[in-house]
Amino acid sequence: MSRDRDGDPTTDGGTPDAPGATTYEGTILVGRDFEAVEGRLVVEDGTIAAIEEAAVASDDILCPAFVNAHTHIGDSVAKEAGRGLDLDELVAPPDGLKHRILRNTSTEEKVSAMRRSLRYMHATGTIAHVEFREGGVTGVEAIEAAVDGLPIESAVLGRETVDAMEHPFAAGFGASGARDADFDAERNATRRAGKLFGIHAGERDSLDVDAAMDLDPDHLVHMVHPEETHLSRLADAQWPVVVCPRSNLVTGVGVAPLRDLLDRTTVALGTDNVMLNSPSMFREMEFAAKLTDASAVEVLRMATVNGAAVAGLDCGVIEEGRPARLLVLDGDTDNLAGVRDPVRAVVRRAGEGDVKAVVP
Repeated sequence: MSRDRDGDPTTDGGTPDAPGATTYEGTILVGRDFEAVEGRLVVEDGTIAAIEEAAVASDDILCPAFVNAHTHIGDSVAKEAGRGLDLDELVAPPDGLKHRILRNTSTEEKVSAMRRSLRYMHATGTIAHVEFREGGVTGVEAIEAAVDGLPIESAVLGRETVDAMEHPFAAGFGASGARDADFDAERNATRRAGKLFGIHAGERDSLDVDAAMDLDPDHLVHMVHPEETHLSRLADAQWPVVVCPRSNLVTGVGVAPLRDLLDRTTVALGTDNVMLNSPSMFREMEFAAKLTDASAVEVLRMATVNGAAVAGLDCGVIEEGRPARLLVLDGDTDNLAGVRDPVRAVVRRAGEGDVKAVVP
């Protein structure tokens, strides 16, 4: 991948054709089931104009670019802080370690650190993310500045105040959890504004899950400890769930019952706090696939089209007529050469060093 003078990512990797058109060749992972089709993919004016099955010389693998469905990238100023602390000591508002660090860090430092994380996310195939952004209006404005000019979309859920949700750059409100406060006012405000409402639930235990569900959220985050009644409510209401397996293990809360969740609703994947984990969807997919019984196809859906559904975006799948938000992997790297199953390779093996291009 190329970068401009400021170190920001640019896009490349295809063959220019007619004005406004670019052709990519290789193994194309098509549709929601990621059918492996050898051939050519033609992009015109940012849209997938054609998928042509044909014998080609390229070893490239073309898959949908990733949507990271849950992040806290403000924590980029506190990477690997808090060794030995439990979940509450690390992140609980208002005095968990991350909140103390954020209060004592200048806006300029936070913007710079977030911008570097956003660059890394794009370099590892992520073209959009759902951000729970601390700091009220100031926090929303900080990430707006950080993402400016980068080819990655931030669906920002403001926190702490209704004003943060009402900011023009905010996509909605991200609640810390029903045990922390009453979020009825914030939920009603998102409904009036037609914006998203997400909430952490079932991370430490099951005690806050019913209260979170009573708010009729647009999505729930974590759900490590659902009970049977919660699973039944999920199946009935079809609330999407975002799971963050690496974060949950780091904080010692356990592993979400992924099979139970997948069997009942849409499940997406997030990397959670940058202070605890790198915001790499490659790492998160590999972890989810090897830690649980979810198939590679299911995990790749979690990282692409399901994350797009949570964010309200039209991406995450390769089909004619859809936006061309693509990840091109070099299938001839030392890591990927000889791969027999390209979907498993993307999910369980690929990494930053295999990325040839991110489009756009």
